[in-house]
Amino acid sequence: MITKEEVQHIAQLARIRINEKEVEKLQQDISGILDYFAVLKDADTSKVEATTHSIILENISREDVAHPGSPALLQKLVDMFPAVRDGLLRVKAIFSSR
Repeated sequence: MITKEEVQHIAQLARIRINEKEVEKLQQDISGILDYFAVLKDADTSKVEATTHSIILENISREDVAHPGSPALLQKLVDMFPAVRDGLLRVKAIFSSR
């Protein structure tokens, strides 16, 4: 069984205040949980295949393929841009050196 001091230490790590009655209740609850893990540790898993996920995952993404754009459409987009200099699109600075 987990000790009262261990429960108080866990409460301190979790930054929660607990009174003596709560310490006793948590002592019983945490001990029960740890006892259940001890039961699980004894389960025979030698015939169980190791998995990383409970369901089979498949890559459902499409292949990333570049397609040539329309020069006329590209020029139309550049013409609509508010600030263009030397064929480059100017945007507001995200990072400032100030």
